[in-house]
Amino acid sequence: VQLQASGGGLVQAGGSLRLSCAASGRTFSAYGMGWSRQAPGKEREFVAAITWTSTTTYYADSVKGRFTISRDNAKNTVYLQMNSLKFEDTAVYYCAKRRSGSFYGADSYDYWGQGTLVTVSS
Repeated sequence: VQLQASGGGLVQAGGSLRLSCAASGRTFSAYGMGWSRQAPGKEREFVAAITWTSTTTYYADSVKGRFTISRDNAKNTVYLQMNSLKFEDTAVYYCAKRRSGSFYGADSYDYWGQGTLVTVSS
């Protein structure tokens, strides 16, 4: 599986961005997908995840109500709509394919994209 994240950039606080993650290789629609982020000097942290049917979504408390994860299995793409962005959302955002286990744990994901940088100016 290859994952290609895009959509990052520079945005003012309060603004919005939509990240995309295009998947190729194995059957995309069969797997849960997630987004994580890593800010400078910090550990990677879970952001959001979605089941393969889009029935259930999961969010970190820090982004709940502001970010929305979705997917289009016909396009092999998962999205992260980010609204009301804050300075502390600045990070490299990574998409990943879930293998098994908790949607929140990094160990549950076996393929990661290269990351896309989101910079929020205060």
